[in-house]
Amino acid sequence: MATSSSPLLSTLFLHSPPSSSRISNGSFFNPSPRSLSLYPVRSRRCLRILSKLPLDDTDNDDCALLPRLSAAVKPFLLLCTSVALSFSLFAVSPAVESAAAFVVTTPRKLQTDELATVRLFQENTPSVVYITNLAVRQDAFTLDVLEVPQGSGSGFVWDKKGHIVTNYHVIRGASDLRVTLADQSTYDAKVVGFDQDKDVAVLRVDAPKDKLRPIPVGISADLLVGQKVFAIGNPFGLDHTLTTGVISGLRREISSAATGRPIQDVIQTDAAINPGNSGGPLLDSSGTLIGINTAIYSPSGASSGVGFSIPVDTVGGIVDQLVRFGKVTRPILGIKFAPDQSVEQLGVSGVLVLDAPPTGPAGKAGLQSTKRDGYGRLILGDIITSVNGTKVTNGSDLYRILDQCKVGDEVTVEVLRGDHKEKISVTLEPKADET
Repeated sequence: MATSSSPLLSTLFLHSPPSSSRISNGSFFNPSPRSLSLYPVRSRRCLRILSKLPLDDTDNDDCALLPRLSAAVKPFLLLCTSVALSFSLFAVSPAVESAAAFVVTTPRKLQTDELATVRLFQENTPSVVYITNLAVRQDAFTLDVLEVPQGSGSGFVWDKKGHIVTNYHVIRGASDLRVTLADQSTYDAKVVGFDQDKDVAVLRVDAPKDKLRPIPVGISADLLVGQKVFAIGNPFGLDHTLTTGVISGLRREISSAATGRPIQDVIQTDAAINPGNSGGPLLDSSGTLIGINTAIYSPSGASSGVGFSIPVDTVGGIVDQLVRFGKVTRPILGIKFAPDQSVEQLGVSGVLVLDAPPTGPAGKAGLQSTKRDGYGRLILGDIITSVNGTKVTNGSDLYRILDQCKVGDEVTVEVLRGDHKEKISVTLEPKADET
């Protein structure tokens, strides 16, 4: 480390004798005439003057100016010399400085796939929202009515009109809903419509268009097992979290949490999906929507590497109907049937009709319900074994067939009544409006 100093100070520092000869009587500059012989000639003359010793013949004019200095200047020079020597002892050597000069902080370098993931998150995060489910509760002591959060989830912006798509179970039982956008602005949301059978709901917020960034919608028909997927949501209330994984299975089937009706062609992924991720988007590597994160398979309630997403091809049609009509028109038979386990215990295969209201399609066509006789004995109703020639072994099979039909279609239902089979024609009707 380069430092500037006077020739006098440089001479004293560079030609210092051993420490034992520099210190006498506890004073740094108090050498005896004998000890001065250890110093070089140039340093010796200066020390004689500073120590008030007489000059000898070896002295020359290098320090001739010093005797003429006033008494007030000499202590100052002594102090400066001491400070310079002390500083030199603690100064960093050039070798250490040169080594430290090689410690250079380089800018962070990311791999190509990392850059793509970062870009995907930054571009799609503004489309993801945080949904708070509020419920009315009455204080037990004051009887005041309060709104308290009873759950939360995720969603995403569908269009510039303020439509937000999420899962039905995220908003179920809510008295009020609040949507928080990516810029942390919060808006009250209204329910446009929902489909309990497919666990899809559409909300609407009155937010400025410049704050709404619709998510790019892709297709799910050409997905392949093994391709990368990315889930963005708000697990456990944590704001905008990204998890990555791959598609680990296709054409899975899960049951709706609200109605138990099967949801078909579900995407299975190992991307971490936790409570709070529900309703958030599942994206492919190009950043387009391919599904809605809806459920996980986990005994503990946390991510176990098996998550499910409703495919966007299914969601798209449902959202269009909800935005246009506020409901989904889906055909029904108009029956209540027994759990599959109960039918298996009877040793038969099919769907046991528990109730067929006379005002419903099945009741109008003549299907018989399960009932009890005058003695309290159970009389089984009709057992549906096929619809339009397609075998029905359980409730999922029946729902799967009805999903392929439209309102007004006439289907042939084959039932087992007593010990013989009958075929009955039933005209499908729309599902009653939900409130």
